[in-house]
Amino acid sequence: MRVFICLLLIFSSGLLNAQNNEKEEVKKAVEMFFNGFHNQDSVLIKSTTSPGIIMQTIGRDKEGASVVKTSDFNTFLKSIVSIPDTTKFREKLLSYQIQVDGSMANAWTPYEFYINDKLSHCGVNSFQLHKKDGAWKIIYIIDTRRREDCD
Repeated sequence: MRVFICLLLIFSSGLLNAQNNEKEEVKKAVEMFFNGFHNQDSVLIKSTTSPGIIMQTIGRDKEGASVVKTSDFNTFLKSIVSIPDTTKFREKLLSYQIQVDGSMANAWTPYEFYINDKLSHCGVNSFQLHKKDGAWKIIYIIDTRRREDCD
């Protein structure tokens, strides 16, 4: 019986370690995306994503109703690269909650967005990733954006 329990504990710890390693790899993919974002490096950003990536934002229209907006990824890349050097921007990720199931992962990252060191808005990013050929790639990003309740 002791042998069985020891084997079970060893096997369980191996699975937990593998799960933690996968979570770290997912986190690295998201961090690399933001390294490219903050450095306005479209090649680096693109290296973290899968072809056909979908990008959406949940926000409010002029009447205050909740709306979902879909963005074109190439337009997003062009807008990031074209931000003038005089504009300082930073998306500060506040935490990571990562879940992995085989070759699918989700990273939930609350954030604050600053322009010229002033808080612009806050919200949550939800990244969906797929592991293919040993690499995690972002296949879908949806975020929320709000100006209130950012503290």
